[in-house]
Amino acid sequence: MATSFCGKRLLLTRFNLLANQKRHGYIVLVPEIGEDLPERNPLTKTENGLPEFNSVTIERCVGTIGQQTAGVERSVKAIEEKITAAAAADGAPGLDPIKDIFVPIETVSVPLETTWGVAKTLYLGNSSKMPTKSYMTIHERARSARSRKFNSLPIYRALKAVESAADKRKYSSEEKRLINKYLLESKLNGIEVTDSGQDELKEILINLGKERSKFHGKREVAVKKFTHIVKDAEIMQEFPPSLLQALAIDQAQVVKGPWKITLQPFVVQNFLEYCPDRTQRWNLWQADTRKCSNFSGKGLENSTHLETIRSLRKRQAKLLGFESFAHMSMQTKMVGSVEQLQGTLDELLRYARPALDDEMAALEQFAGENGYKGVLDVYDVPYWKRRQLSELHQYDKEALREYFPMPKVLSGLFLLSEALFGIRIVERSGVDTWHEDVRFYDIFDSEKGAEPIAGFYTDLYSREDEKISVAGNNGWMVGIVNRSVVAGEKPLAALICNFPAPLYGKPSLLTLDDVQILFHKFGHALQHMLTETHYSEVAGLSNVEWDAVEISGFVLTSLLRDSDVIRSISSHYGSGETLPDALIQSIQKRCTHLAGYDLCRELYFANLDLELHLRTDYWLDIVKKLYPLYHTFPLDKKDSHPCSMTTIFSGDWGAAYYSRLWSRMVAADVYKAFADAKNKNQEAEVGRRFRDTFLARGGGCHPSEVFRQFRGRDPAPKALLQELGIYQPAHAPVPKPKEE
Repeated sequence: MATSFCGKRLLLTRFNLLANQKRHGYIVLVPEIGEDLPERNPLTKTENGLPEFNSVTIERCVGTIGQQTAGVERSVKAIEEKITAAAAADGAPGLDPIKDIFVPIETVSVPLETTWGVAKTLYLGNSSKMPTKSYMTIHERARSARSRKFNSLPIYRALKAVESAADKRKYSSEEKRLINKYLLESKLNGIEVTDSGQDELKEILINLGKERSKFHGKREVAVKKFTHIVKDAEIMQEFPPSLLQALAIDQAQVVKGPWKITLQPFVVQNFLEYCPDRTQRWNLWQADTRKCSNFSGKGLENSTHLETIRSLRKRQAKLLGFESFAHMSMQTKMVGSVEQLQGTLDELLRYARPALDDEMAALEQFAGENGYKGVLDVYDVPYWKRRQLSELHQYDKEALREYFPMPKVLSGLFLLSEALFGIRIVERSGVDTWHEDVRFYDIFDSEKGAEPIAGFYTDLYSREDEKISVAGNNGWMVGIVNRSVVAGEKPLAALICNFPAPLYGKPSLLTLDDVQILFHKFGHALQHMLTETHYSEVAGLSNVEWDAVEISGFVLTSLLRDSDVIRSISSHYGSGETLPDALIQSIQKRCTHLAGYDLCRELYFANLDLELHLRTDYWLDIVKKLYPLYHTFPLDKKDSHPCSMTTIFSGDWGAAYYSRLWSRMVAADVYKAFADAKNKNQEAEVGRRFRDTFLARGGGCHPSEVFRQFRGRDPAPKALLQELGIYQPAHAPVPKPKEE
């Protein structure tokens, strides 16, 4: 799953910062706090209310963050002393959590978050100005300071008293949500653990960090260790030019080769999709699925670390008062409970598995009709899937690029958003930026005056020498400033992408995947910018449950299913010709092609992750038990794919892998309201309701309640199944595996 910078709650970790990143520039060692800064700080105080990016330096960022984090820590300490003094004074009125706790903390925290956001933007947009090590210094210092309030026992006790008070009506729903956030974060940080357990918890977390780091490190070494050189041009004949260029060892010999094949996920995925040689596909697939296993060398095996991480997480959960790590994970999720999640995943499988069986039978028949003899295996599916989509539905990824020039796509996206959500997007010139490609836009409410309500930067084109590059991940949304009524701040965001730059007078031409990324990230940006909450801690995507964070992004992406929307963002870059109906149909067929197969894969990984954090069985036994439920192919005896699943075991998505699928399911249900409204010419009405709920409420309201306000009921899997074209009411339930 792709890393996101949307909102301040989606924080980077040392393990999933950015894979395969390029490092540029030099490291400047400066004091952590720094000397006194001038009154006019280009990071936070400018004439037009925006950062002066050209005046920002590493020294100034590190110095500013040092002063601001110290200010946050002093503020928390002062609040603790005030709480203690009030508790000691007989008959003294209790502290008000809003006036005496939240407002003082927010006042000093918002400038810190802004500096942090500026540093993130430079890190992704111009890494020569903000190298990795410099950014990590800022990131770790800021993260440590902002967690200080969640480790405060006096604050926790004061808020606990408020939670249990008889009269809570004086607090708004947003303020109650803020109180609950503090209490939950504190509990998950171990504030309720007794003194004797604190040392054990500390030991567990230290050991977890070490094991996760070892898991990640071995996987990185294993990926780099494997290299396969392809010299035969026949093997590469079906590869698109852009992919040949990415794999070519000599850029002057892109067509003739040779080409370097590695175990980078982006390379593996594309090689399996385009390579016609079955032996070559098997060679790469088996190297990929066996890396970090006992079959690939003792020095790089991760099986031991995987089991240790599972054990430590179980101990951590038990110490914090939860039945399992999976049950602990549900505390920060929209789904609410393990049982609810399992029921939903089973319901999706009930329809996905029969579709998978039908699809694999049809794919094998197609392969046979095109010269393949034998039975397909798992490493054959990507290749024949692409061939089938291309030949049966005339889907040509490269040819479609000519109909999606960036200027047309971007203007179409803006016009669509204006029409649906009641806003105006206006470019502002003369804004200080970090590169000449960067543009700035103000967002105005169509009905509420002339003052902008938010603003955002776009930095859309790749720059090899300056921008972070991650294969397979072309975009981020950075929340630079959260909305805060207390601090008088309007939302500020940045869309930073790595799309092809204009060349020789030709505009940037986007693949359909690129278009979807742009829509998805803009959905995140809209939720960040159109929030109507009062407090930064719950503004936009902040404090949104993990499995609900992607909903707005997927809703925007779902709009691309509509033929009229596709036409509005497309035209041939040279002739201006509209996209032919046949190509629009091929785009729509792409969304449902082998949908059962894709959904079963996602369900398998979601259930595997969940079971690994619920059960104590050896990981391979769990794999053997689950695999047949989601695959038509037998499990290879040496397939050890869990040993390299860094997202789960070295990242932060343990017992949370399902989150992206859950967001897709909820978003499909939301989009169904738009699709139904189109027949009644009421799309603007539904768009306004979406703005007033999902985009406005942010983290100030539980996403389940937000969905009920939008739809009038709880979400259901049916819309996603219909969207994928695999909803068949007559399908029987899939039997559960037998217990051994």
